[in-house]
This record gives sequence, C-alpha cells and structure tokens, in this order.
Amino acid sequence: MYKKILLAYDGSDAGQKALLDCQDLAQWSQSELCLVAVMPSAMSFVGLEGGVYDIELEEREKKKYEAVLQDGLRRLAEAGYAAKGEVVTGEAIDEIAKAARKCSADLIVVGHKHLDSWAARWWRGSISGALIEHAPCSVLVVITS
Repeated sequence: MYKKILLAYDGSDAGQKALLDCQDLAQWSQSELCLVAVMPSAMSFVGLEGGVYDIELEEREKKKYEAVLQDGLRRLAEAGYAAKGEVVTGEAIDEIAKAARKCSADLIVVGHKHLDSWAARWWRGSISGALIEHAPCSVLVVITS
C-alpha cells in the first residue's frame, strides 16, 4: 500500500501522536519512514522593530529543531524502525511538500491539535489543511484533543 511515509515532526503532543500512528501504519504496510522538521526561515525571526539578522538566534533555533528531529528518530529507533530525517528551513507547507517529493513519499503524516477559540484558528491557520492542497501524495492528519 504505502511504501514510503513522510512524517512532518515538530515534537508537540500532536506530533508525538502522529509519530505513534505513523509507526503502526508503517508496520502494517511495511513502509520506509522519513522524518522532516521544518525550521522557519531567518526572516521569520525578524520582529516588527527592525530587520536585523541575528545569526545567534538562527543557530539556537537550528539546534532546537535538530534536537526535535533527533528525538523523533530516537523514538522510532526504540520502536525498531530505521528512519531517515532532516531539518529543513522555510515555509512549512512548501518544505513538507518538497521533502515528500524528494523521498518519493506515498503518504505524508502530520499531527493537528484543534484550537479552542475561533480567533486562534483564524490567526494561526491550518498547516494540515493547506498541505492537502500542495501535497504530491495522500495526507493523513492525526488529530489530538
């Protein structure tokens, strides 16, 4: 069924639930697993007060996302799965779709937590919803409450 599964992993509760579901699906379909952690581009770190590029902030963020990725790979390894992974930089939707193409994924798995207020849903938007429009393959959205 699915030969290659890409998990967009961010270490959140929703991401960890997606990781667990991804393991079950991979075992069932005997799939190869790939993980991707998407770090926002350096321009995303710039505040309203100015356009100063902060290389130290970018390095801290890079280490944080690398730790998230390594955590996901470790969890999969403990469950008996050998997975590949990488940290990429850019807009989440574009980078996840690009990573899916790069690893020839048949399925993308993402976690999603329902937001309580309409304002939070409006302000934050839905990466999982927008990803469906840009993905080169099927998308499984794992919901947490």
